[in-house]
Amino acid sequence: MSGRRGDPALPARAVAVAIPAHNEEALLGRCLASVHRALDVAHARESGLRSALVVVLDACTDASEAQVGDTDVVRIDARCVGTARRAAVAAALARLAPDDAGPAAGDGMDPDRTWIAMTDADTVVPEGWVTHQLDLMDGGADAVLGTVRPDFADLSERHAAYWRATHHRGRPPGNVHGANLGVRARAYLDAGGVPHLPAHEDVALVEALRRRGADIRASDEHEVETSGRFVGRTPAGYAAFLEQVHLRLDAAAR
Repeated sequence: MSGRRGDPALPARAVAVAIPAHNEEALLGRCLASVHRALDVAHARESGLRSALVVVLDACTDASEAQVGDTDVVRIDARCVGTARRAAVAAALARLAPDDAGPAAGDGMDPDRTWIAMTDADTVVPEGWVTHQLDLMDGGADAVLGTVRPDFADLSERHAAYWRATHHRGRPPGNVHGANLGVRARAYLDAGGVPHLPAHEDVALVEALRRRGADIRASDEHEVETSGRFVGRTPAGYAAFLEQVHLRLDAAAR
């Protein structure tokens, strides 16, 4: 089928991985190790695949930069996850463009053959994280809403049991998480990219994609594990949600 991987009539496709980070010295290293593993698996499977991984360090005052190794880094001082995520995507797309491309993000790369994979600096992705998203891309997906599970080591036994009881493999709820969000570059650019929002920038992007009729899939086959902390780096983010659940369960047990 035209457009699928391995079609000799098409140019090699590409993957842009974007990670925003704000003071994540304790968790960023393991995140990057897992992403590099997932990219290695994708490159081993798909000959000619091109990739770019960019971390945006946003107003970091800790030793986050010491954790990035030779990963490409952009430094900003926005203190805004939307701005940081958008900058990471722009930088990764720019790195995938030919040397003689124009100055705009994505100039010179094929937006229909480029996949953007987003995660967060406190998250560990599985080895099949990239390959599964590419499989869904092959099937026509413009965006993929991946599932997220908290690190149970950070939760109480009651909270972990509640999570297991309310999340069932094979039935992804379709929630939007910046920690596990993929989108075709064409759809991303047409939707205007990640907005400059301090929270829920991922939800706003998906809403824009829906308005434009994008083919959006939900999947738990490439589920990621993110920190189960209750104090996060963004207001009203996943950490705040976990805290609300914990407090509700705690109150119900009294």
